[in-house]
Amino acid sequence: MMLSASPSTIARSSLEEMLDSLRRRDEIEKPKDLPPALPSRPISSAKIPPVRRALPVNFRISDDGSSECSLNGFNGREDAMRKENGLGNFGFKRMKRDQNDESPYMVASENDNGDQVDGSNGASVLLSNMEDSINYFLQKKLRVWCRLQNGQWELGTIQSNAGEEASVILSNKKVIKVPIIELVPANPDVVAGVDDLTQLGYLNEPSVIHSLRRRFSHDKIYSNAGPVLIAVNPLKDAEQYGNEIITAYRQRIMDSPHVFATADAAYSGMMKDEVNQSIIISGESGSGKTETTKVALQYLAALGSVSIVDDRILRANFILEAFGNAKTSRNNNASRFGKLIEILFSRTGKMSGAVIQTFLLEKSRVVQLINGERSFHVFYQLCAGAPSTLKEKLHIKMASKYSYLNQSECLVIGGVDDARRFHTLVEALDILKFTKEDQEHAFGMLAAVLWIGNISFQTIDSENHVEVVADEAVANAAKLMGCSFNELKLVLSTHKVQSGKDSIAEKSTLRQATYTRDALAKFIYASLFDWLVEQINKSLKPGRQHSGRSINILDIYGFESFKKNGFEQFCINYANERLQQHFIRHQFKLQQEDYELNGVDITKVNFTDNQECLDLIEKKPVGVLALLDEELNFPKATDLTFANKLKQNFKSNPCFKGERGRAFGVRHYAGEVVYDTNGFLEKNRDLLHSDSIQLFSSCTCKLLQLFASKMINHSHKPAVSMCSTEEVESPKPGVGTKYKVVLFDLFHKLERTGHHFICCIRPNRNQVCGVFEDDLVLQQLRYCGILEVVRTSRSGYPTRITHQEFAGRYGFFLKEAGVSQDPLSISIAVLRQFNIYPEMYHVGYTKLFFRTGQIRALEERRKLVLQGILGVQKYFRGSRARDHFYELKQGATTLQSFIRGENARRRCTVKVKRFPFTVYAFSVPQKRNELRAIIRLQSVIRGSFDRKHFKSMCDSKEYFPENRKLKPNTGRRISEDKSQEQVQALPTSLTELQKRVLAAEATIEKKEEENASLREQVKQFEARRLEYEAKMKSMEDMWQKQMASLQVSLAAAKKTIAAENAPPHYYDSEDTSMGSRTHGGTTPMKVSGVSEGGAGREMNGTVAAVNNLVKEFEQKRTTFDDDAKALAEAKSGQAQTGANVNPDEEYRKVKVRFEAWKKEYKARLRETKAKVHKNGHSEVEKLRRKWWGKLTTRAS
Repeated sequence: MMLSASPSTIARSSLEEMLDSLRRRDEIEKPKDLPPALPSRPISSAKIPPVRRALPVNFRISDDGSSECSLNGFNGREDAMRKENGLGNFGFKRMKRDQNDESPYMVASENDNGDQVDGSNGASVLLSNMEDSINYFLQKKLRVWCRLQNGQWELGTIQSNAGEEASVILSNKKVIKVPIIELVPANPDVVAGVDDLTQLGYLNEPSVIHSLRRRFSHDKIYSNAGPVLIAVNPLKDAEQYGNEIITAYRQRIMDSPHVFATADAAYSGMMKDEVNQSIIISGESGSGKTETTKVALQYLAALGSVSIVDDRILRANFILEAFGNAKTSRNNNASRFGKLIEILFSRTGKMSGAVIQTFLLEKSRVVQLINGERSFHVFYQLCAGAPSTLKEKLHIKMASKYSYLNQSECLVIGGVDDARRFHTLVEALDILKFTKEDQEHAFGMLAAVLWIGNISFQTIDSENHVEVVADEAVANAAKLMGCSFNELKLVLSTHKVQSGKDSIAEKSTLRQATYTRDALAKFIYASLFDWLVEQINKSLKPGRQHSGRSINILDIYGFESFKKNGFEQFCINYANERLQQHFIRHQFKLQQEDYELNGVDITKVNFTDNQECLDLIEKKPVGVLALLDEELNFPKATDLTFANKLKQNFKSNPCFKGERGRAFGVRHYAGEVVYDTNGFLEKNRDLLHSDSIQLFSSCTCKLLQLFASKMINHSHKPAVSMCSTEEVESPKPGVGTKYKVVLFDLFHKLERTGHHFICCIRPNRNQVCGVFEDDLVLQQLRYCGILEVVRTSRSGYPTRITHQEFAGRYGFFLKEAGVSQDPLSISIAVLRQFNIYPEMYHVGYTKLFFRTGQIRALEERRKLVLQGILGVQKYFRGSRARDHFYELKQGATTLQSFIRGENARRRCTVKVKRFPFTVYAFSVPQKRNELRAIIRLQSVIRGSFDRKHFKSMCDSKEYFPENRKLKPNTGRRISEDKSQEQVQALPTSLTELQKRVLAAEATIEKKEEENASLREQVKQFEARRLEYEAKMKSMEDMWQKQMASLQVSLAAAKKTIAAENAPPHYYDSEDTSMGSRTHGGTTPMKVSGVSEGGAGREMNGTVAAVNNLVKEFEQKRTTFDDDAKALAEAKSGQAQTGANVNPDEEYRKVKVRFEAWKKEYKARLRETKAKVHKNGHSEVEKLRRKWWGKLTTRAS
């Protein structure tokens, strides 16, 4: 039973007090537009719900201040317990029976100060926090968990208790005595095996382990721990990843814990909130992180229709496994590198590409293996599955023939076919568009690494100097690398020593030669791995459809602790420390900061922070990595001096433990690990001699040349640490420092995304299917902080949303129109409308905080409402679209009819105007048909008239005058006579009709003959029309040419006349500049123009003659144009001409007139031109003499 706290026992928040004071101060004014006050705490007599269980759904507060809630069958016992604890009497309300009668959920007690008691924490349960519950279990002899002397938890039933001990009957009927402090309450069977650990009535370590073990035994490997998904490695192929399961999670048919559900939540968050998401997968080595990554990728790829991009992403993951995974003592497929897969999506939610980032490849595994482990998978796959032609070309042998592979005496993995995996690898490379040439080069580099490992040395003097043994290993390695035999031998057996400005080549010792050989192999493999990742990213590069939305999947190697741990394990565990700090920050620190900033009063959950361990490793200037880089600058530094320096600087650090010799220990979050510093300096320096780089540059292999150029370019770049603003430039950063920078950038990128955590658990140490080791699982749950996460989810408010977001998302639920429009008022109105209990949410300064499951109910209701709205909109839009379509269709039909009619009328008009005879010719057959129809109709009508007339004649009495006075008794004889007369009259009518028919047929034949003659005339007219049109066109062209020639001549004449009549302006200016000068200025003399009367008259006569010629030309041209147009219209039938008009005769007459006028006009034009020329010369001469005379007078 759950109880709430009374106002007297819980202090009000500062926000509530402030709002109450404002409300009292402004009570008189009562403003209408202020937001409502935050809801006060409910009147109750206890405290907020304890961490061991959430409030019941039907929990409520009665009017008298009591809380009402009951459990069937336990009213009496609850009454007794409340009286014993002094809690008073409470009313009860019937509640659905969902618990076992043996163990009710109990109420947490309060300590003497009235503070709430926190739940268990760490490895054991603080039983003093649940003293009343344990006492109740002891009195009622219920089931409990008891810790045995070996540390294991066993389920039993209390038999009796005496003092500080209790007798417990175990499941095997054995009775043992256990201290009461080692007992914790057990949950009923109905709760055991729940899919969410927050649903456990009593949250303690044995209950959690029991729930996970029970689910594991039923092949339910996934469980929720609040916001964290727990995935227990089944160590077998599970049947939980088929297409049917994917469809069920996509359609929300299934909601049980699964990687699919986590991936779907990330996808929904990305699409709904438009915030990039991250799926962070953690766990120790062998816990199934790599497989979990593949399952998440499988679901995300299935969200859209299967495309090339989806398949490429899955194939790329297989390639990275082949080149980056290996068998270790804990895991047959352990990742020996970290990777961040950023999956890119389009606006429609389909995969558009991906970017893969890798870091810290364990390249030392290429040259050194522990017994029972293997190198990277691709070496064994190449040796087992390469075709014979490739093996012959690359000199590939069995894996047992290579020193790098056979040193661990482990060449195969049970149940794994390396040859088949190689063919799958080649298929993946083909799909990602690796050319056959690139594939062969990559496999050639792998073969070169293996042959380099087979190179051996022999001692040549007493100083342990060595030389390379000339065998097939050196020859094959040199051939595959594309260098000469002697060059490779020289690089391996000598090294350069700097002496002042010069470098001296010295012979290498066995240790130095071995180091150089292994350094070459590691450099080639690491560079090849980076090149592969680069090519994969090019193949997965998104197109224009990328919208900026993405989901990151982080798969980082797990925490490792072996008998001998070196530099690689130190870097791996450092990465896990950084990942654990990221987890702690988002699951505990940020939540508590959010509570404080929003004024939410909640009990803090204790958790273990690993920040002190991180400071030990990465803090500057005194940290393990900083001291390691510092040692690189001392020529005489050794691994031993480095270990001594660590012990000297960190002897008082609680996370550091000094060991004998070169070893030191670090207390990580997952446990203490002892590291051997042997090789720390060498691996942190990661030195490759300059002569080795020169060798790669001179090789004919393009890949080695590329690797060498990148190495040279990278060495020329300044090395600047970017971890913190306080850090300074480091001239020679080591591998550890570079790795720290990569991790900082990685987690800085993840900080800007939404987080989804998956904690992978290794069920047993020996990788045996179906075995669940409680102590190992419990150890992993402890250092992952799973229990603390569950407590935080139960006691806190895991769901939080801002006022604006809540109002915008659920405000449409409101039915009342009078609610204020500020976000807080809308949010509170929605909560009250849905009757959400005040205990289930808290109103903060800027956010609303909800307990587990509250938002889900609102989301389900919102989903139903939106589905209904979409249904209504669908039918309404469909109806409107159909009506609009019918209107458009009807309008289109009407418009088409108008347009077709108009077009037909226009075409008919054009044809009638252009081809009137043709139209008539085409109308003859139609008229013939009409004539036949008319004749037929006339014959029918005339026949009908004749028959009527004949009948009327027969009925008329005028044709039988002799029978008018016949008596009635003579009727028979009269009828006989009448019939005889009718028979005689019939031949006469028939003869007349036959005559009419013959006359009609003669008329038809005559009409047909006329029609035939008319058709012949039409053909003749058409032929003559075409002939006339051709002649008229030729004449028009000729006239146009002649007119153009005359116009040119006239223009030339005008130009000549204008030039000759132009006044000599140069004389004017000359004379003006030389005019007589007076005291008032200069008076110009007039010289331009003709002042004499005679010369003027002569000039005017010339101009008049020219103007008359021009006027005559224009008139004649207009006349001839009109005649030509009239003839053309007559030819085309557009002008009405007389019956005796002959167009050809008229054309000849016009042509004769035109030729006569043209000849006469040319003669007159020549005369006028000569006259103009003569007058022009005489005038110019006169002006010249006059001007020269004046000039002479002035000069004198």
